[in-house]
Amino acid sequence: MAPHPGIDTDSIKDELRKDLLNLLEGVRGKKNLVLEQSLAGPIGLFVKFSTLQDYGVDKVFLLENDNVDTSQKNVVFLAGGEKASRCIAIAEQIKRLQQSSSIEHEFSLIWVPRRTLVSNKILEEAGVLGDISVEELPMHFVPLDQDVLSLACDDAFGDLYLRKDPTSIFLAAKALMPIQKKYGLFPRIIGKGDNARRLMELLLRMRSEAAADESTAASRLGMMPSATIESLIIIDREVDMVTPLLTQLTYEGLIDEIFGIKNNQAEIETSIIGQAPGQQPKTQSGAPQQQSLKRKIQLDSSDKLYDQLRDTNFAIVALLLNKIARRLAGEYESRHTANSPSELRDFVNKLPGYQAEQQSLKTHTNLTEKILEHTQAEIFNRVLEIQQNLVSGIDPTSQHEKMEELIARDVPLITILRLLCLESTISGGLRLKDLDSFKRQILHAYGYQHVLTLHNLEKMGLLTARTAANPFYIPVGGSSSGSGGGAGGGSKITNYAALRKSMRLIVDEVNEQDPNDIAYVYSGYAPLSVRLIQAVVQKQHLLTLTRGPSAATDPPQQHANSQGWAPFEDILDGSVRGPTFVKTQKPDSEAAAKSRHMLTGSGKEKVVVVMFLGGVTRTEVAALRFLNAEMGKGVGGKRRVVVCTTGVVGGREVVRAGVEMGDFGKG
Repeated sequence: MAPHPGIDTDSIKDELRKDLLNLLEGVRGKKNLVLEQSLAGPIGLFVKFSTLQDYGVDKVFLLENDNVDTSQKNVVFLAGGEKASRCIAIAEQIKRLQQSSSIEHEFSLIWVPRRTLVSNKILEEAGVLGDISVEELPMHFVPLDQDVLSLACDDAFGDLYLRKDPTSIFLAAKALMPIQKKYGLFPRIIGKGDNARRLMELLLRMRSEAAADESTAASRLGMMPSATIESLIIIDREVDMVTPLLTQLTYEGLIDEIFGIKNNQAEIETSIIGQAPGQQPKTQSGAPQQQSLKRKIQLDSSDKLYDQLRDTNFAIVALLLNKIARRLAGEYESRHTANSPSELRDFVNKLPGYQAEQQSLKTHTNLTEKILEHTQAEIFNRVLEIQQNLVSGIDPTSQHEKMEELIARDVPLITILRLLCLESTISGGLRLKDLDSFKRQILHAYGYQHVLTLHNLEKMGLLTARTAANPFYIPVGGSSSGSGGGAGGGSKITNYAALRKSMRLIVDEVNEQDPNDIAYVYSGYAPLSVRLIQAVVQKQHLLTLTRGPSAATDPPQQHANSQGWAPFEDILDGSVRGPTFVKTQKPDSEAAAKSRHMLTGSGKEKVVVVMFLGGVTRTEVAALRFLNAEMGKGVGGKRRVVVCTTGVVGGREVVRAGVEMGDFGKG
């Protein structure tokens, strides 16, 4: 995948690697590294363990295991400074080493992404602050791919919507500011949702603070609009809670649903995909081991076969694999037709590539077979049927008997809660008597500790009682936003009943093999969040979809060059939760702005940065890549979307944010 103009993700990785290695090099001699578990994966995306060893790291321990030994004098802790529990754990381990070891240890502490007053206070009260050297590693965005940047904040969804902790909004602003300083200001900041507006206001405040720093010419240059980035679109996750609650139906989405993908890796049983090439574990007697082990496989664009498959609907994956297998077989057989030494040499040079692709084909064929077993199971199809009935607008009470049957069959609680939250989100809540009935059944079937779970889901607005007498709660719309920077009041809830038609969320005829709409990722449902992005970057195309072919050209080119949400403001303010805003960032100096554009050039292709607060699903990323492909053909103009997010989420992560993991004990 070619790098995107305007955002160089490889340089972000290089800077992160350089910063970390410089900090480790500052601790002389051999050292033990104590790493917070949630940071291990993101750090592994830009630096290998062998590189850490070259910079003096002897052993790596996980902070949560509390098992760092005394084998090295130098001990380096690498952890996030936002949570008090991590600060307490570090203080306790330092005191344990000081008491139990005869060596006088030297402690270093690297906070990611920043040092906080709370962390200082906790370490000071524990009496260890004076014994450690404290540094910061400004690890903000970590590239998951050339078009996806993540803050890797696993707790962002729960922090924003359950605990009402705005830390991830601040971290998002801190991560976006370096992009503005490097490439210029986002000419327009366009957004939807309460948290989106908070992020916009924070970015404006940080810009004002940066403008006050006139120490360097570079800082002044950064205060001009970018010539390569067209706009920043901020989507608050709570404006579209339905999309993450649905079962993802792309190949990558289903791998995530069934096995889980973390930091571009999935841990799969070797009984499914086999041992890694060259590995065959044996018992002491020499016989192969029979027990089922797991191994991690890399799932990103470095695997060319996976790059072709991941964003396709799973219904056609087997067909694609069959075509690829035939092509490989044909290319491999071409060795018999090599008549000259040069032809034979060319084949030998290509052989390693054939073998790597053959191994990848074997892995993905085995994965597909396992996923197929899962998707053909009765429970999976029953759940999928309920989901599709709910999003298509069928009376939700007609699905209650099926949900009750799933509870009686002891289907995992997460699955049940996803269905109930989906109905509640689409319908503006459940009828009170139905909600009470489901609560009783859940407590009886899964345990009374889930009183807390149900309370948390209600607090997040995912599982509530309907407050209006009509079948679907229709919220009162807010005022329209102006193009100069005003913010519409917006709705109090997203009205999917109205949006099905006005934003064409349901597409009856979906060609999964050769898709012509983003709805292919959910086999007929178009993610609202991506429709909102289309309202900015593909206006004419969306007008054609929602209002017919004549709407995009009558009057001619009326909205072709309009910026922001026009002409969809009334729909967004009346039916989509949260305020709507468009903020134009003007240069500090018009003359300097003209000079910058002359130096950098206008560029043929503009970048649109999309920031998801609260997380993005893999199917939404697939839909946005589809948009990129369409815009590459000229549908909507020459633009490319780069996705930024607090993290990657799915229905499992959304619901788990509210699930009570403890119990009341068993007598």
